[in-house]
Amino acid sequence: MPAIHVLLLPITLLLAVLSTPALAAEDYPPGVKEIVERRCVVCHGCYDAPCQLKLDAWAGLRRGASKEKVYDGTRLRTASLTRLFEDAQSIESWREKGFYPVVDGADSEQSVLYRMLELKQQHPLPTGERLPKSFDLSLDRDQQCVKQEEFGTYADNYPLWGMPYALPALDTEKYRTLKDWLLDGAPGSETAPATADELATVARWEAFFNGSSLKAQLMSRYIYEHLFIGNLYFPELHSNSGYYRMVRSHTPPGQAVEIIATRRPYDSPGEKKFYYRLQPLQAAVVDKRHMPYALDSKRMQRWTELFLQPDYTVSELPSYATRVASNPFVAFRALPQIARYKFMLDEAQFTIMGFIKGPVCRGQVALNVIDDHFWVVFTDPDAERAQHSAEFLARESSNLRLPSGKSSLIVSLVQWHSYAKGQLAFLKAKADFLAE
Repeated sequence: MPAIHVLLLPITLLLAVLSTPALAAEDYPPGVKEIVERRCVVCHGCYDAPCQLKLDAWAGLRRGASKEKVYDGTRLRTASLTRLFEDAQSIESWREKGFYPVVDGADSEQSVLYRMLELKQQHPLPTGERLPKSFDLSLDRDQQCVKQEEFGTYADNYPLWGMPYALPALDTEKYRTLKDWLLDGAPGSETAPATADELATVARWEAFFNGSSLKAQLMSRYIYEHLFIGNLYFPELHSNSGYYRMVRSHTPPGQAVEIIATRRPYDSPGEKKFYYRLQPLQAAVVDKRHMPYALDSKRMQRWTELFLQPDYTVSELPSYATRVASNPFVAFRALPQIARYKFMLDEAQFTIMGFIKGPVCRGQVALNVIDDHFWVVFTDPDAERAQHSAEFLARESSNLRLPSGKSSLIVSLVQWHSYAKGQLAFLKAKADFLAE
């Protein structure tokens, strides 16, 4: 295994870096956190939460809500990005993007969240086996995203629509806990710092992901484009570590992460030098988007054997031009195809779950294009024919391109005809290849 040059920073410095507000934002106080995660996050825990009010993190509560929908199947142009912790870094920036407050430190009793909880206490669900017909639980229901000054009209029109929506009210004790907390200004609580072992493990992995050779850089780009959606953890630590995200940052290991927010993981990170970093997960773990992925010594050794030890040359890094970066068969052509294939086989379930889980949490939408019961057949990666497959895929890479998306969802009939023509050419070539 080649030597890995780990950036040796004093643990005290690393602790200071990971304790900065940019990485370790405040969280709910423990008693409040338990209530919010049990009663609120089931609806307000994903990117497309109602009114974009994400309550899986205290920062989401402070950001507030928006009247704009995240998921709109009728739109023709790409939506504005509003990912918490990524697309804005301050309350002022979120206000500029149209988000409005739901808590009000100056007059807490008039805040949207306080009055939503109070409305449910005043008008609990009627007894009976069925909800009243006034409740709309459809995926594409009209959202009532009310601001503080609009709440009176909302309460008159929808008296039963207090929070939690269409669910039983909080019991007296839990309601009093949230009420007192809101009256106190909804303060956050400082998060616990990472342990020294955890910090050292993060430093080791960040050194691995930021190797200087072209071979190492291409490997890390390939890994990042597969793991950006995962919740990474370290199973070898004796104490349970938190989860991490692999991100691109303008800042190197040892400094606070300055995240590079792009729409897609293969979009250009810009002209400046960038680094792959492990950023602590700052939100609650929600099962419908949770994709755990273990980072341990065996995996580092495996990736070293697949991508760094083989005798091949990377003469230059692939462009971030859309026509190149959006087609992995072109962008990663320099990596051994067998290595890429074994990488995918190692975590086939993680790859398949990527089609079903995600930050938007709309499994119903994902399953519209996935048959629940299906077989996946793999070729033995060590068989001689697998190497011939690598050559075949390289030849057919241009026919494997897909709509990559630039600034809109409008794709002309001419473009669709081109994609269809490429698909037919690939299927014919594949049939000929298998018949050989």
